[in-house]
Formats: sequence, structure tokens, C-alpha cells
Amino acid sequence: MTSTIKDVAKMADVSISTVSRVINDSKPVSPEARRRVLHAIEVLDYRPNEIARSLVTKKSNVIGVIVDDIGSSYVSKVLRGVEEVGRMYNYDLLISSSFGDLEAELKFVKLLAQKQVEGIIVISTALNQKLTYKLEESRIPFINLNKYYGSNDQLEVQINYEEISYEMVKLIATNGHKKVAAIVIQKDIDRTQEKKKLKGYERAVKEFGLEEEVIYTMGLAEKDVLEVGNKIEKAVKNGYTAFFCSQDEIAIHAINYLVDSGYKVPEDISVTGFGGTEISSIYRPKLTTVQLSYYDIGAVAIRRILKSIEKTDSSQDETIVLPVRIIERDSIKNIK
Repeated sequence: MTSTIKDVAKMADVSISTVSRVINDSKPVSPEARRRVLHAIEVLDYRPNEIARSLVTKKSNVIGVIVDDIGSSYVSKVLRGVEEVGRMYNYDLLISSSFGDLEAELKFVKLLAQKQVEGIIVISTALNQKLTYKLEESRIPFINLNKYYGSNDQLEVQINYEEISYEMVKLIATNGHKKVAAIVIQKDIDRTQEKKKLKGYERAVKEFGLEEEVIYTMGLAEKDVLEVGNKIEKAVKNGYTAFFCSQDEIAIHAINYLVDSGYKVPEDISVTGFGGTEISSIYRPKLTTVQLSYYDIGAVAIRRILKSIEKTDSSQDETIVLPVRIIERDSIKNIK
């Protein structure tokens, strides 16, 4: 039979409020009374009701996490950063996976609020504007970490996609390439990071006097790249010597298409990626890419949430911009 706080109070010969003060260390208790209470707790193997305690103290030490696909590489790496930093500060995670069901995500907000979570982190690739409204209504500190879409959350973690894209095209240009095409995802481009990458590409093209060609795909899957294969090959035949790709997956599918079409990378065509995914270093040729630290995204996000909870972050209305870097590998040829 589970012991109750009443059992502890009876055995220690003190009031229930005295037991509560000892457990929560809220008010002074005489050394003798404290000793009896602690002894009773040990003998009875009493475990406080954490949910009941959180209702009183407003501290559950739990962060809710809503993900759209817990099996995706992006989600798992960001989640690792959230989990490890949370553990450092004695916070547990309550994880809910929607498997892409946008309505389920709305229900999760209500569930997490009922569980007295102190903050919510959303890790996803899809856009769910209703979820943002629901989170705002909950008045629980939250942050939205979306791989593709930007957001207007107060607690936001960002990457300067435009600047690093500019730097990548600059690298291509310094290797002697004058005709550089871009392959980017067209879907919702005005609301995704793809637009920022394209702006960086266009700025570099203008500054370095390059010839411009933009090829739009509907996604990053192999079928999406194959659908624009004729445009890729047309660009090569028109003298383009390099492709700036907005995702590692697009770059690798483009390389496969080029190789299947009889071209060699980088001997005939140079290709760069974006993301720094594991496959970029395994694939041959190893892909020159922009490396993003998804772990750091998660780690910084939970630190911002915890600072918001503790009200110790004087700059909580500012956006944190994480540093990124270009990893130079084998997929670019110097043609000077």
C-alpha cells in the first residue's frame, strides 16, 4: 500500500504542514521535527505526488517537446541537444510525436499544459500556424525550431542563411567558376529559408559578375530532382560549371543524375550542398557543404526556454543567430 503524507505526519508526530515544509524546504522547521519527518519518510518509503507538488510550487521541472517525426535525422539531433542541456539543469522531457498530423499537435498543447510543463519546444519541418496560435494562448514559454520555415516567435534561434549562402557562392567563384546555377525548393519559398539562401546566391552572383540560372524543385526527394533533370543537363550544355544546391539531399541526387548522364563530379561539374548531413561525408565525392549544428540549435533553444522560465534572460526578445561554417571537400574543382 502506498504511503501518504498523512502517514508520515502521524509517524513523525507532527502536522501535515510541517511535513510539507520539510519536503519543499519552504519554511524553517526545528532540527528534531525535521529528523523525525525524514526518518518517517525513509521508513515508509514515501514518494511525494509530483503533480500535486507542481500545482502548489508552479515548478514541475518538465519541458514539453512536440515533434513531427521522431525518426528523422533533423529531429533526433536537435532533440539530443535539448535533452542533454535539460538534464544538466535537472529538467525532464515529455515528448509527443505527431507523425505529421497537424491536428494532433494542437491536442498535444492541451495535454502538455495539463501536465504542468514549464516550457514547450516544437521541432518540425512542416508549417502549422494554428499550433503557434495555440501556444500563444497557452501562455507557456515556447520556441519553434523549424528546419525550413521561419517564424516570428519571441524566443527564436536562427541561422544567417543569406550570408552563408553568399559565402558558399563566393567560394565557388574563387575556384574560377563564372557560370553558377542554383537548385532550390520552390514550395512556399516566400515563407521558407530557401528564399534567404536564394538571396545570398543572387547577391554573390551580382558581386562577382557570374551568370545566373535558378532551377526550382518541388522538394528534396530523388523524384523531385529527377523531374528537373532536363533543366540540370540543359544548364551543363549551356556552359554552367557549378551547381549551388540548397540542401545536401538535392546535391547528392543531382550528382547521381549527372553521373548517370555521363558527367564526372567534380572533373566536369562542381556541386555544393547545404546542411552538413552525415551522408555528405559518406558519399563520393565527399560533398562540400554548409555545416549546421543541429545539436547546438536544440541546446541553445532549451537554454532560452529555461532563462525565460527563470526570468533571468534580459535579452529574451532578441533572436539568437548561431554560427555556421563551410566544409570544403572534394565536390568542387578549381578551374582557374
